[in-house]
Amino acid sequence: MSQTNKLATAASSRDPSVGLRAVASLRVLVEDLQELQIDNARSQGWSWQQIASVLGVSKQAVHKKYAGRRLLGRRR
Repeated sequence: MSQTNKLATAASSRDPSVGLRAVASLRVLVEDLQELQIDNARSQGWSWQQIASVLGVSKQAVHKKYAGRRLLGRRR
């Protein structure tokens, strides 16, 4: 079973200690994957508005969160 599948299974655990740790790990995974896809979109010429529309957030929100990271060549 993949690590992601294990986390998804653990997230539904009846033990809050197990479930909450899994949810926190999944949140980090989602953030990392979102940043990767935003980098991919920007590399392919997508505008901040296009990215924001797909994510269901404002252009300002996505730009504020990710623009500096890419320009400075840094990731979390």
